[in-house]
Amino acid sequence: MINERRSTVASSGAELAVFEYGREPGPEVPTLLLVHGYPDDHQVFLPAIRDLARSHHVVAYDTRNAGASAVMGLPGDFTLKTLVDDMFAVLAAVGAADVHLVGHDWGSIQGWAAVQDPRAAGLIGRYTSISGPDLRHFARWVRSRYARPRAWPQLAGQLARSWYIAAFLVPKLPEAAWRLFLTKRYGQTAKRDVGDDPIRGLALYRANFFSAVNWPAGGRVTLPVQVVVPLKDSFLSPDLVDGLDSWVDDLTVIRVDSGHWWPASRPAEFAELLRQPQPTPQPTTQITP
Repeated sequence: MINERRSTVASSGAELAVFEYGREPGPEVPTLLLVHGYPDDHQVFLPAIRDLARSHHVVAYDTRNAGASAVMGLPGDFTLKTLVDDMFAVLAAVGAADVHLVGHDWGSIQGWAAVQDPRAAGLIGRYTSISGPDLRHFARWVRSRYARPRAWPQLAGQLARSWYIAAFLVPKLPEAAWRLFLTKRYGQTAKRDVGDDPIRGLALYRANFFSAVNWPAGGRVTLPVQVVVPLKDSFLSPDLVDGLDSWVDDLTVIRVDSGHWWPASRPAEFAELLRQPQPTPQPTTQITP
C-alpha cells in the first residue's frame, strides 16, 4: 500500500481532484507532478507511482475533462490557457517548488505551455515530455514540411497518424463510437474502468485545434527538458523533435522502443527515468527494451 492523500483544488470553474503519494515535500524529497493525457485520468500512472512514492513526493491530478474532477456549468472551458491555469493552481495548492513536471499526451501539451509561462520560474525545475508536442511547434513543423517538397514524406507520415483529430471534430459521431464499442475496448486495453473519460475529453480537441487564439503565448524554454520519443507511437512521428533545439536551450531527446502509452506499458522503465538526476545535455540518448 502507498500513502495516498486526496484533496480538491478550485480553478476557473472546475473542481480538480488532486492525489499526493509518498513522502511529504522537503529539501531532501523531490516532487514529481504527473499530468495525464487523453483518454486517461491520473490512474494511468499508478503502476509507476507505487515505485516512485518510496523516494519522492508524487502529485497527480485528474484534469478538468477526466476522472473525479468536475466542471461547474456547461459547456465548460477547456482551452489550453485554462488548462495551464489549472496546473499552476495545483502547484500552488501542494506548496512544492523546483518540481519535476512530467506530461504524457495532452498532459505533455499542457506542460509545454506551462514551461513557457513566466509563472514557471521557481516552481518548475525540469520538464519531461512524452508523446505530446507543443502546439505552436507542431504548427511550425507542419508549415516547414509543407514548404519543402523533400520533406513531404515526413509530413504525409504525420498527417496519416493524425487522422483521429479530424474524426474527433465531427459532431456526435465520436461520442456514439465511444459509447457503442470504443470505451469497452480501450478499458480492456488499459485494464481499468475508464468511465466517460473518452467522451468528456473530446472537448480538448474541439476547444483547441484550429483555434490558436486559445493558446498561451510562446517563448524560449531555459529550464532542462527531456523529450521521450516512443519509436512505435501510432499518433506522433519521431521527426517532430526536429527544430526543438532552436527554442529549448537545455534539451535531451530519449528514444524508446515502445508505443504511445509507454509510461503505462513499461512503468518500471518510466519510473527509472524519473529517478535519474538531470542528465548532461547531449544530442540523443537511447533506452533499449
